[in-house]
Amino acid sequence: MLLGTKTAVIYGGSGAVGGAVAKAFAREGARVFLAARTLEGLQAVADEIRALGGEVAVASVDATDRAAVEQHLAAIVRATGRVHVMFNAIDWGDTQGAVLTDMALETMLRPVYTALTTWFHTGTVYASHMAENGGGVIVGITANAAREAYSHVGGFGIACAAVEHFLRQLAVENGPFGVRACWVRSPGSPDAPGVRAAWQLRADEQGVTFEDISREFGKHTPLRKVTALAQVADAAVLLASDLAAGMTATVANATGGAQVD
Repeated sequence: MLLGTKTAVIYGGSGAVGGAVAKAFAREGARVFLAARTLEGLQAVADEIRALGGEVAVASVDATDRAAVEQHLAAIVRATGRVHVMFNAIDWGDTQGAVLTDMALETMLRPVYTALTTWFHTGTVYASHMAENGGGVIVGITANAAREAYSHVGGFGIACAAVEHFLRQLAVENGPFGVRACWVRSPGSPDAPGVRAAWQLRADEQGVTFEDISREFGKHTPLRKVTALAQVADAAVLLASDLAAGMTATVANATGGAQVD
């Protein structure tokens, strides 16, 4: 097991990405602590993990509140002694669907503000904890829009780019203390509910099937398919594991070659 004996915390653990990563971490032996603002979705993920024999706990945490993040970490430390891995998949409240010239400043900035606020709190709190306790790994997730400009995505791509550079700086500043910071770049997996709904809407507009739309998007990648959610989660497992001990301030490109590095 790649994460055996490790304690992992997942913020945004009730979402599609956070839930998939939580299950992958538990499968690889990690003791998992899930956090989100509401407990209902977390309980569903936790039930799946327990059914497979994993060890998991849940907590309601608002990551826009630094004190709440600190209190959550303190409770975990009391239970386990230390945290080895933190994964952040908090929803940023994306405001897409219009071009920038038709968008209010507040609307464009909403995902940027939420992303950087939640990442600043979780990233700095956990980097400090890990630096004081022998190191650890901080892992995030972004999308193609971090590097490639698309129309009608509002502040989402800007937020992705900002988060990536935040993690680079966090990695450089905390690397001497054994703390790594990396992220997975995902293409937007077709089996994630939000992506599936958007693709289904496009399929309905064109009078084709969801599978037709999936093939249409996939044909532009070297692998001729869009990466599934489970494979994105597996990339997060790799980054969090000791197999990636030489990787920091960098990305695991899980776009299926949609972006060529």
